[in-house]
Amino acid sequence: MANSRQPIVAVLGHVDHGKTSLLDHIRSLGDEGRASVMDREAGGITQHIGATEVPAMILNKLCGPLLGGKIFESPGLLFIDTPGHHSFSTLRSRGGSLADIAILIVDIMEGCRPQTKESLRILKQSKTPFVVAANKVDRLYGWKVQEGRTMVKSLSSQVKEVMGLFEQKYWELVGQFAEYGFNIERYDRVKDFTKDIALVPISAREGEGVQDLLAVVIGLAERYLKEQLEDIEGAGEGTVLEMKEERGLGKTLDLILHRGTIRKGDEIVISTDKGGISTKVKGLFAPRGMSEMRDAGDRWDDTEVAHAASGLKISAQSLEGVLAGTTLRVVNSNSARLNAIEAANNEAKLSIELDDEGVCIKSDTVGGLEALAKELREKEIPIREASIGKVSRRDIRGAEASNDPLHRIILAFNTEILIEAQKEVEESDSGIHFIESDIIYRILEQHEEWKENRILQLEEESREKIVYPARIMLLPDHTFRISKPAVVGVRILAGRIHVGQRLLKEGKRVGQIKSIRSGQDSQKEATQGSEVAIAVEGVTVGRQIDEGDIILVDIPESHARKLKKMEMTSAEKEVYEELLAIHRKQDHFWGH
Repeated sequence: MANSRQPIVAVLGHVDHGKTSLLDHIRSLGDEGRASVMDREAGGITQHIGATEVPAMILNKLCGPLLGGKIFESPGLLFIDTPGHHSFSTLRSRGGSLADIAILIVDIMEGCRPQTKESLRILKQSKTPFVVAANKVDRLYGWKVQEGRTMVKSLSSQVKEVMGLFEQKYWELVGQFAEYGFNIERYDRVKDFTKDIALVPISAREGEGVQDLLAVVIGLAERYLKEQLEDIEGAGEGTVLEMKEERGLGKTLDLILHRGTIRKGDEIVISTDKGGISTKVKGLFAPRGMSEMRDAGDRWDDTEVAHAASGLKISAQSLEGVLAGTTLRVVNSNSARLNAIEAANNEAKLSIELDDEGVCIKSDTVGGLEALAKELREKEIPIREASIGKVSRRDIRGAEASNDPLHRIILAFNTEILIEAQKEVEESDSGIHFIESDIIYRILEQHEEWKENRILQLEEESREKIVYPARIMLLPDHTFRISKPAVVGVRILAGRIHVGQRLLKEGKRVGQIKSIRSGQDSQKEATQGSEVAIAVEGVTVGRQIDEGDIILVDIPESHARKLKKMEMTSAEKEVYEELLAIHRKQDHFWGH
């Protein structure tokens, strides 16, 4: 595979199933291994794409015994650490095959979880070849683990009872993957890699089985990816990961070059929040050794030229507002520039479908915004506004303008709210809410919780405004005034009473409630089980009403329509149906 680029390997998997642990172990290989990135990532979860290059020399040394004397002829492997399935999905949807092959890591004790299943759907849709890493085998009761040992040796050293537990978990995974149309087989038993997906048991924490996993990835790349890995000629094309301010360099871009070549002085076209622009590469830097891009610090080597596939940093002018997750294109003619700017303009528009009514979303990157939008779409949550950057006062006012109170919310992924915007949220009386997290599933959880609470709050507010039906009994020996207005003691048998409601006795109106008192306190309403004194205008006790009477408390027709859609107690429902029957004797469509 001379004159070929190194394969790009995406690592996917559910939260806490061991993606970062696996990459930490890979980064520790060789003399130039680097320290863990887990402590820096939110909740131990990698939220932005990072990249780590592992040279062929290290891979051949580690995996040589498993490759049967063959050597890996590519320059190495470039590992892309994705935040779950999100960025992988976004980058594929842009038409750039950022990942040539994928490792799907699954906790053997937990099996397929929501993000695992989503990853399987994406891998199937994109037809990306992948290997399953069944992680945490060391958690199987009785499993004897040995740091850095091959899985071939490990499996042969386990006792019969432990292997029985392993087989049980293995067959559970076989069944779960079969639901998505994938046949998985233990890697050492696969006869045809085009028909079966290889499963490699590993312990990422101890490094057991990792060389087996890498050997399978290398074998697949050598056998099936030869043609696409030789597509290295021509102008460079990469995916922007992040824009940073670097001391001595100014604004820089971290990117993955996945095609062609880029040199110092090259003209490049990038996507910004104002559309596509062109600029020139001033500085070109590559992370030294096996540094993970985000952790390279000052370990960057100045270079004149870089070839795909590689993780790079470039410095250039006019990088303000560059949209992370978009494509960087090297251009070398006027026609190429015009075509690239048109493509960049299209990317800058964002591929997010907006609704007339919905929530507002924000993120620091295109990939993050599209990932959040995708998750919301799957939950059938409409989106009215979507933009990149920090949450501003303009965003608050936009969300406040929503007609639906359940849409007066801003969901922000990995970005923050400006102080003046936060102040507006706190001072707003429209019920606007702000949720921010650097972990997408937490945003979704918090949104669901807020929505449930908001619905209860709105229902409570509407219950306060809507007149409910009731049944009351005039208490014996509790007439305090017989008329103008009559003041009587009542017990509320069902529902609730409000000031202003009319009373019905045997289907006929007999006065209107003017006030409600409990002891010395005046109140607007009283609920089932209460005993209160009410003042009733338009009646005289002993004529229209008498002590001991059971009387219905009426509701306006407009409220009857609203109540039909609201939750009522069984007692309230019973009175409601009785009132409907009374009114519909005169008007068949009353309350419809």
